[in-house]
Amino acid sequence: MAASASPSAALVLLVALFLATVVALASAANETRSFRPGDELRRYRRVQALLRRLNKPALRTIQSPDGDIIDCVAAHLQPAFDHPRLRGQKPLDPPVRPKGHHLRPSPNDTADAGVQLWAASGESCPEGSVPIRRITEADVLRASSVRRFGRAPAARVRRDSVAGGHEHAVGYVAGDEYYGAKASINVWAPKVSTASEFSLSQIWVIAGSFGNDLNTIEAGWQVSPQLYGDNSPRFFTYWTTDAYQTTGCYNLLCSGFIQTNSRIAMGAAISPTSAYNAGQFDISLLVWKDPNHGNWWLEFGSGELVGYWPSLLFSHLASHASMVQFGGEVVNTRASGSHTATQMGSGHFAGEGFGRASYFRNLEVVDWDNSLVPLAAGFHVTADHPNCYDIQGGVNAVWGNYFYYGGPGRNVKCT
Repeated sequence: MAASASPSAALVLLVALFLATVVALASAANETRSFRPGDELRRYRRVQALLRRLNKPALRTIQSPDGDIIDCVAAHLQPAFDHPRLRGQKPLDPPVRPKGHHLRPSPNDTADAGVQLWAASGESCPEGSVPIRRITEADVLRASSVRRFGRAPAARVRRDSVAGGHEHAVGYVAGDEYYGAKASINVWAPKVSTASEFSLSQIWVIAGSFGNDLNTIEAGWQVSPQLYGDNSPRFFTYWTTDAYQTTGCYNLLCSGFIQTNSRIAMGAAISPTSAYNAGQFDISLLVWKDPNHGNWWLEFGSGELVGYWPSLLFSHLASHASMVQFGGEVVNTRASGSHTATQMGSGHFAGEGFGRASYFRNLEVVDWDNSLVPLAAGFHVTADHPNCYDIQGGVNAVWGNYFYYGGPGRNVKCT
């Protein structure tokens, strides 16, 4: 009978197989840099350590039709509670919703897009657990570095000038005290030209200057091949307290956001999506500050409380926001010297209107009295490059404050 291999021999074999795989991948990608096995082994170890930290033990595992794996994790074991100031805590009970908050049915010409693909089969997570999209080695290796995985590049908020290739078409209010925001956004699947670019539509709740002390809370949908490995629109969140430098992350990819919902998975694909000259599907989002505990809560779709950002994460947002922004954003890497063809929203300009252009409707903010109120006269719309992506606002009795926005990117006027 043959002798079994020793543990050390098995380890050597495993490392050898990994290094052979890395060499093959590097060759396939036409890597020009010198291959250094020691560096690759260190990176491999960092990746595995990150995966162990992010992927918590599952009470149940659900396979999504799009290939995602959803782990049902005990709520008190989710990544948020790795934070030193949150360790040992449990999710709080739901807060009081803002006054004037009504779950408006979609107008006759739109429908909810609140279903996520992983839940379409009817499977769900047990009570007391939260669904978390499992992070794979491939997810991490697509990032620019292991350290930056799950973090956004800087310049994510629209300023007076475009920085870092980020381009926006947004509406905003500023100069007052804001305690939340609400909007309905129709969901599309815009084409993204390269893996390092993205296209998103979201709400920003902002405080602080546009320097290193910028605080933001963000929620919406995004298409990001680098983050998710595909071109599906996905429900996402983000936060930062130092202008995207070292704090914050997407979804649950760092300790921070505390999820309370067992039916919504952050980072999971949204279905159905809107189509040109066809059905329009939107999601409703509400972010507001609980007046009792000071935490910032998130509601998705038809009354689904997703969870909250503890106020202790923030400096300026521990008090209130000074700006609320709604709209679209893309990254233009300009790799070839011409403008990217990455689409924003539907990929069509605002002037094409309903059924063709993307929209935000029923825009509201939360005031000091925890009341949802219409936008004041100070609401403005602006686009960084109107020949590439534009925006047009309006008000009516059904949609309240609204705007159409978006565009194709590169075209005869956007080069």
